[in-house]
Amino acid sequence: MNSGDDDGRTGHTVGAVARIAKVTVRTLHHYDEIGLLSPRGRTPAGYRRYDEADLGRLQRILFYRELGFPLEGIAAVLDDDSVSPSEHLRRQHQLLTDRIAHLQKLAAAVEHAMEAEKMGIQLTPEEKFELFGEHYREEWEGEAEQRWGDTAAWAESQRRTGGYDKADWQRIKAEADALNARLVELFTAGEPADGGPAMDLAEAHRQHIRENFYDCTFEIHRGIAGMYVADPRFTAVYEELAPGLARWLHDAMLANAALRTGEQG
Repeated sequence: MNSGDDDGRTGHTVGAVARIAKVTVRTLHHYDEIGLLSPRGRTPAGYRRYDEADLGRLQRILFYRELGFPLEGIAAVLDDDSVSPSEHLRRQHQLLTDRIAHLQKLAAAVEHAMEAEKMGIQLTPEEKFELFGEHYREEWEGEAEQRWGDTAAWAESQRRTGGYDKADWQRIKAEADALNARLVELFTAGEPADGGPAMDLAEAHRQHIRENFYDCTFEIHRGIAGMYVADPRFTAVYEELAPGLARWLHDAMLANAALRTGEQG
């Protein structure tokens, strides 16, 4: 394939490659100078010409650069003759999977911090890190207060949790973890979200909030369900437990609210 400014010769000019890959010409010159990407072709006047194999190598270079690999490390990986193209793809897939998992953990930490602030946790910074993980950041707490600070539920949770100590929060966290484990078990078993067992667990989820924090009405519970699918930070918590769990729990919470309000009405 020829570029639009190849002067009738095969291959791509350095300017064309820079535009295709969205890098600077200076970057391509540097890669050539250090032997990381030396184009296979040259014009009679000595100008660089990049073929499709060169473009493929550049694509791999830029991928590893995006993940933070140093240039010398990239050269070592790409110049390893024992690694096939398919193995490079497998490695790239694994690196991306690891990066996604890391970002999901960060999102889960945000969700824990927001829940903690919403519920009025009275803990030291050290205890917050211990309970909610190494990625906890205190600056996330302001967002929760701004969002819920003027609600009756916020006031009630502040009052009720004001006397909680570390042991209370450890108990509450253990109960939540046990409930999550039951949710995962039911979900992975293929139980429908609007089935009796799923709705019973959704009700247990609501009761856990009512018993420990504030009067979680069915209307409030519907709102929480909405956050589980609308806010990526909340979604990530359940997706990390099992892909698809966030939507399933959302549906179970709505089905439970519809059923029980119908019974009461």
